[in-house]
Amino acid sequence: MKLIAITGGIGSGKSVVSQVVKVMGYEVYDCDSRAKALMTDDAGVREQLIKEFGKETYLADGSINRAHLSAAAFSDQEALVRLNAIVHPATARDMKRWSDEQAATGSNISFVETALLRTAGLDKLVDGVWHVTAPAEVRIERVMARSGLTAQQVRERMSAQSAEEAVESGEQVIVNDNEMALLPQVIQLLDALNQNN
Repeated sequence: MKLIAITGGIGSGKSVVSQVVKVMGYEVYDCDSRAKALMTDDAGVREQLIKEFGKETYLADGSINRAHLSAAAFSDQEALVRLNAIVHPATARDMKRWSDEQAATGSNISFVETALLRTAGLDKLVDGVWHVTAPAEVRIERVMARSGLTAQQVRERMSAQSAEEAVESGEQVIVNDNEMALLPQVIQLLDALNQNN
């Protein structure tokens, strides 16, 4: 089975591309939603987060205190590194388990959506990369519209992902700038994958 990463910075449109491939019948592992689930459901991850960021990391109902954790992680680079050191390995293990399950079902191609492909070490687990790009101002507008964050807060998150912004050699680029049609780009890349499979 080929495992293809769909990556790109915040607001680039990774989730849109993921939805397109899902509609076309492919399975997609969403690192962001799985990481959030692991932070809530995995006892080992919970214990490490409380030890590192305090009991206020979780609300009374057991859910993540996103405001507390975001304020801690995105305002302090060292705190973000510590958070990632807890969450990334757990997510990588979960993704590997999921990938093995997909291969066992006879799937030829599956996808993983991730903003932190290289930072999380997931680039070593995939067979190819689709890098979704968009101009910074377009990305900022998209994130502000969906999240209520300020432009400055979005820029901080973009800065935290700066190591992921560069398109590496061999990665396929999908331009999602609100001008170039997205679907033909995805279809072309899928066709190439299926021809080589």
